[in-house]
Amino acid sequence: MFGIPTQIQSIEASPQLDLQLLLAQQTEPLVIRGLVSHWPLVQQSKVSDQAADQYLRHYSAKVPVQAFYAPAESNGRFFYNDDMTGLNFRQVPTQLEQVLDHIEQHRGQSATPCFYMGSTTLDYCLPGLREQNDLPLSELKPLISIWLGNASKVSAHYDVPDNIACVAAGTRRFALFPPAQLPNLYVGPFELTPAGQPVSLVNIAEPDLIRYPKFSQALLQAQWAELQAGDAIFIPSLWWHYVESLSSLNILINYWWRSTPAYTGQPMDALQHAILTIRDLPAHQRAAWLQHFQHYVFAADEQSSAHIPIQAKGLQGPIDQIQARKTRAMLLNKLNR
Repeated sequence: MFGIPTQIQSIEASPQLDLQLLLAQQTEPLVIRGLVSHWPLVQQSKVSDQAADQYLRHYSAKVPVQAFYAPAESNGRFFYNDDMTGLNFRQVPTQLEQVLDHIEQHRGQSATPCFYMGSTTLDYCLPGLREQNDLPLSELKPLISIWLGNASKVSAHYDVPDNIACVAAGTRRFALFPPAQLPNLYVGPFELTPAGQPVSLVNIAEPDLIRYPKFSQALLQAQWAELQAGDAIFIPSLWWHYVESLSSLNILINYWWRSTPAYTGQPMDALQHAILTIRDLPAHQRAAWLQHFQHYVFAADEQSSAHIPIQAKGLQGPIDQIQARKTRAMLLNKLNR
């Protein structure tokens, strides 16, 4: 599938499975077959799309949401326009019921516009649904979101949090690439993105290896899987993932969590500032800064600052919310000069 020979490791769910312990130890992608097959939403989706539709409407809070609309000529691919000056879809304010209405109205058409409500907080738009459709992950304090639409293709991108995504309706196909494949994925700009994160410019379903020759190396390291309703996939932090929703109605509920507190900030902010301040330095200075980053960040341990009294360590010591706030204020002051 996708020209990828390796399938993602798969296990079967069981009553003995300690999900939180498994996820705490997992660093590679993993498919868990049947993990949420007991959810009433999944069971309704196996009856029919209409049954799943009605189940969602029962819980709807009828609140404003954002959805994406792509015309039929996009072939369901949310991407850039031809000259990359904009996007090939538009974002529209709507409600969950309207998204479901559009999906139903265009069911069975040969050339179908794509309607997609992505990354919407589950408890905001469907309060009460988690009472019977949930994973036992409270210790991770995850952000729980729902993704709803008809057939679509989402370009390969990464997320900073770890992620377990549960297919509640329809069939989804995933292609995953390790973080080290970044140079072979031909990633687009930071500033203009389809959904917030930079994406691969390669059409994973039909890769143009003449235009993107290094992508053939990424394919050798890639993994793929096809999930049915009731299955779940664990996607580790920073793994690139391309997703195809293959059915006329697709529902996914995912759980995101980070291993560090939110007050420590986003690594992408540090990366972008490093590009601004370090990338264009002379080569010998970049090499020196590489050593600084290695010492203070990537190889830092208790010995790195053992020579500094604990009361004077500052940012080189343990980082709590107070230290994070002080550091952020200092950085803002410097950036605003």
